[in-house]
Amino acid sequence: MSSTKISKEAIDNPSFLDGMLNSYSNPAVLMNRDYVIVAANEAYQKQYGFKVDGKSHCYEISHHYKKPCDQEGETCPLKLCLESNSAQRSLHVHHTEFGEEHVDVQLSPIHDEKGEIKFFLETMASVKCASTKPQAEGLVGRSVAFNTVIEMVQRVACSDVNVLLQGESGTGKELVAEAIHTASRRTKGPFVPVDCSGLTENLFESELFGHEKGAFTGAQSRKIGLVEAASGGTLFLDETGDIPLNLQTKLLRLIETGTFRRVGGVEPLKADFRLISATHRNLNLMIESGEFRKDLYYRISAFPLHLPTLRERSEDIPLLVECMLKRYYPEEKIRMSEPALKQLQQYPFPGNIRELCNIVQRATLMADGDVIETQHLPDECATEIDNKDKACFSDLISLKELEKRYLEWAMKRVDNKTELAKKLGVSERTLYRKLELLE
Repeated sequence: MSSTKISKEAIDNPSFLDGMLNSYSNPAVLMNRDYVIVAANEAYQKQYGFKVDGKSHCYEISHHYKKPCDQEGETCPLKLCLESNSAQRSLHVHHTEFGEEHVDVQLSPIHDEKGEIKFFLETMASVKCASTKPQAEGLVGRSVAFNTVIEMVQRVACSDVNVLLQGESGTGKELVAEAIHTASRRTKGPFVPVDCSGLTENLFESELFGHEKGAFTGAQSRKIGLVEAASGGTLFLDETGDIPLNLQTKLLRLIETGTFRRVGGVEPLKADFRLISATHRNLNLMIESGEFRKDLYYRISAFPLHLPTLRERSEDIPLLVECMLKRYYPEEKIRMSEPALKQLQQYPFPGNIRELCNIVQRATLMADGDVIETQHLPDECATEIDNKDKACFSDLISLKELEKRYLEWAMKRVDNKTELAKKLGVSERTLYRKLELLE
């Protein structure tokens, strides 16, 4: 959406403004520099139950805030638009007549004849790949960290750019990959996941590219590979970092040429898929150590996307717990008490969402009634953070002791050394050397 110039006559003509807004099928509003909604189309009025009164601010209607979004800890596209004098885009959670919804917000400045910003045109599109309510499948959340991921999903889904999902195990990389596929133009094609950690060297080519009859002992018929099965859709390579170095060349050739041969075949076949890769390993460190090809990394990481850990989005835990209880026990009215939820929000979750699933399922078995209490949670969830973990000290301590305490604290929250080294901004070798000094 680009900026627009508007004449004084048009500005003073309410019917012109209404007609301009109603040309949009999605909710759209016109706002002045003070965040006041001066016009709204029919779709917006229906979605938000709103009638233009010349006094209401956009943040009051969409967020129920008393202050602009940036003063409430969120990005404010209007402020960014005013500062940059260019179109802006953000993902927000809006209060609508149908409940809270993730909304893709696009804002563009409208200039008067003197080139000054007079109004802002804001259009909103509901995001279908995520929900703020418990649902049977898909992505669920409303935290800032979660919304950042969904915004990136919306941005990249419209292209065929290769995506690299990075994050700890259990953060939901396959669900995000499916969300990108569903929101893309390839949504009617297949989504084909491949667990690279489970492919042996002997099986790699056969599984990925297929084979012809008689290509090797036991090949009694032609087999279609996963690359061919993903034609017209998305190929999701999970745990790309586990692909052996000598096999990375074959994957690189597939990506570079867009062609492949079945094992035992002669004719090159054309590949037609969108590639999404994922790994919990630090590929940059693997490149330094010679375990991963730099050229392959650049091919698969045109759009890198970091997935937050559960401890980085702990405010989503109550919603995730409710969602899991509805998914696993749809016929029962089981809930978790507030003290139990607060205890989970203080737990670091080294296993992330996968670990939360296990805890919720175990807790339902331990509870005899309809309410899960703190005593039904695993013992490790009740572990108190000792005084050394607190970010305050009664006496001055040496920098060496401070580093020691911080590393002990960090180790309790990130059990993967590769990921911890990345977060601390040091090499794995440096991290291991520092950890040895703790022993």
